[in-house]
Amino acid sequence: MPSMTLRVLLPFEVFAHEQGVTSIVVETAQGSFGLLPQRLDCVAALVPGILSFETASQGEVFLAVDEGVLVKTGPSVVISARRALRGDDLSRLRDAVEQEFLTLDAQEEAMRTEMARLETGFMRRFVSMRDGPS
Repeated sequence: MPSMTLRVLLPFEVFAHEQGVTSIVVETAQGSFGLLPQRLDCVAALVPGILSFETASQGEVFLAVDEGVLVKTGPSVVISARRALRGDDLSRLRDAVEQEFLTLDAQEEAMRTEMARLETGFMRRFVSMRDGPS
């Protein structure tokens, strides 16, 4: 039976390297996306959610994955994400996605908004200094 190799890469480590993967299901902005070994090569943008994959030895395995990118080339599937968690309890993983990943995204958005406000204020002061009395 054909199988795939799955690697989940985080910014500073290889989170998972699985051989003999028979199917993968990920979440995208358009909904769930399934991969089988014979599927054509593809690229998909991932949203925070639950990734599941199946192997003969482990059965179905669940990972909570933050936003990232999936690239399938031949039998190799590489997922690059900012954060990931592994767990057996699906409801706890779903809670982790909602609490950790989405909360951090909201905090990052608030930080970006504040930085934009500070940059705008700096630019206003800079322009007023330049246009001031000569």
